Order: sequence, then C-alpha cells, then structure tokens
Amino acid sequence: MIALSDNVYNRSLGRDQPKFKVWTSAGLLLTYRCNASCRFCYYGCSPDKGGLMPVDMAVGVWQSLRVLAGDSAKVHLTGGEPFLCWEHLVEILRTAQRQHLGPADMVETNGFWATGDGRVRERLKSLDQFGVQRLKISCDPFHQEFVPLDRVRCLASIAREVLGPRRVLVRWQEYLDAGPTDGSMGTLLRSMQGHPCRFTGRAAGDLAKAVASRTPEDLRSHTCGQAFLGAKGVHIDPFGNVFSGTCSGIVIGNVGQRSLEEIWRTFDPGQGPVVGALTQAGPCGLVTGARSQGYQPLPAYAGACHLCSHVRQFLFDQGIEPSLIGPAECYSVPGPA
Repeated sequence: MIALSDNVYNRSLGRDQPKFKVWTSAGLLLTYRCNASCRFCYYGCSPDKGGLMPVDMAVGVWQSLRVLAGDSAKVHLTGGEPFLCWEHLVEILRTAQRQHLGPADMVETNGFWATGDGRVRERLKSLDQFGVQRLKISCDPFHQEFVPLDRVRCLASIAREVLGPRRVLVRWQEYLDAGPTDGSMGTLLRSMQGHPCRFTGRAAGDLAKAVASRTPEDLRSHTCGQAFLGAKGVHIDPFGNVFSGTCSGIVIGNVGQRSLEEIWRTFDPGQGPVVGALTQAGPCGLVTGARSQGYQPLPAYAGACHLCSHVRQFLFDQGIEPSLIGPAECYSVPGPA
C-alpha cells in the first residue's frame, strides 16, 4: 500500500491539515454506449456513443488500485451498459482472475438483455465463477423509459437464486415493487425528491432547468475542496480519462499515459485552471475566467454541480482547456442557453 505522504500535495501540508485521501475504488466505464439515454445520465451515455476499454487498460488499473489500496481495493465494472460488450467483460474478469487480482466488487447493468431465463442463468453463473461480489441492477423511472420492467424482474429474481440475495442490489427496489411508471417529467421530478441526482452530464439539461432556483450569488460560498480531497475513488472512461469521484467531464489524468498510482502521487487538488479553481472557489471560480471568454450565467441553477456543468459546457464548446474538460462524450448535451 501507498502512504499519504507519497502524494505531492500532502507533502506540502502541516500535520493537522486535511490530507488528500488514497483512492480505494475505481469504476471502469467499459463503454459510453448504452441501450438507454436516461435523462439523468452523468456521462451522457446513449446508443450512438462508443468506446471500448482495452483489456490491458482495465487490468492495469486493477493492478494499480491494488498498489494504492492493497486488499481494500474495490473495482466495479460499469458503463454505459457493460452487457453490450459481454464477451469483452468476461475477458477482463478472466484476465483479472488469472493474475490473482481479487474479485470484482460489482458489475452494473440495467437488465435490458434479460430476455430469457436460459441466457440470464448462463451469464449469472459466469459472473459467479469469476467471483463477482455483487450485481447491481438499475431500476427507476429514468431507466424504465428504455427497459421493460419485466426484464428487470426476471433478472433480479434469477440473480437472487443464482448469486444469493445478499449479492444482488436493485437500485431502487421500491420501483420494482411498484410497477411501471409513465416516464413523464412530473414522475421523474418526484423520483428525484426521494433519490436526488447530481446535475452533471445529461442531468444538467432539462432536469436541472426544471428545478433551478438558486442564483449564482447563492452558490458563491460553495467550494469543492472536500469533494476532491475526500473522494474515495475514481471513475475511468474507455479512453483512459480519470475522473475524481463522480465529477464526470473533469479529466485529472489518463491511465493510457501514466499509471493510476502515478496519477495519484502527482495529483495536486490545489493547482490548475480547473481543479484548482474549483477547490479554492467552487464553480463560481470557473465563472470568473469564463466571463472574459463570453460566458453568460443563467438566472438560476439547480445547485453547484449544475453551475459547474453549465460553465464547463461553455468552455468545452469554446475549445478552452481541452485536456482538462472532456471528452466529447460527456458534453453531448445542449450548449448553454
């Protein structure tokens, strides 16, 4: 395992100052392609997106996380929809098993592929053989615009039989119990009251605008230092881009260029035109520079993440800081109004 003092930022701090935590989890976005185009998708995934994380990249991240966190390392495989590249998913799990990297903590799916008992059992038995700890099944009014609920019921039922109830997580069970929803904006907004979403990616579009009530001045005191310092892990997209925590679209490194442990060692959340500004002054720190480029704030935002997403969309559209604000897949939402 690595020590906190191995990070360049931590070495500059006093003993009692909050340190940048070691990453212990990594979500591998195998692809941006998805059968769905959920209105709350943080990564803007859809059927017309692509990308496929190479096996050696996925396994390399897995190895790096073991260096960082030892036996505490947790890797989950997600997307997009990872079951759209089922054979590729299996090859990643097989290679990790051969290299004794430990089991995957979780594989996520929306269950669109659960069209027959035989197919479901076969795939679940494969996950079990590779030691996957949990299967996470997305179930909510957003996903059910695209996935018939009977497929989710089929998958959840057989998964509990094959894997055992403790290894199956339906998010959220209440919607599976309640039955089909109508997919209206009203239904989606009511769902968000019980299960708030982050207004990044596609969620920063119509959903955010529907609940926007906070002025830029209201958000001036919000800073993002703790979000970067205390992030438990990272997400890594099919092209190797590393996102801190759930901050999609803010690239802090690329595992195709440097190992994940080296990115952790050299990451300084107090520096840089994007992360540094967010750490020190929050999204309003980005607005200050963007205004000089022509950015016009909205009258109101749904929250700090909406403001951050909105100004980053503008910066992306203007080609500003392309190595830090990207990739295009995360910015496939309407530009700032």
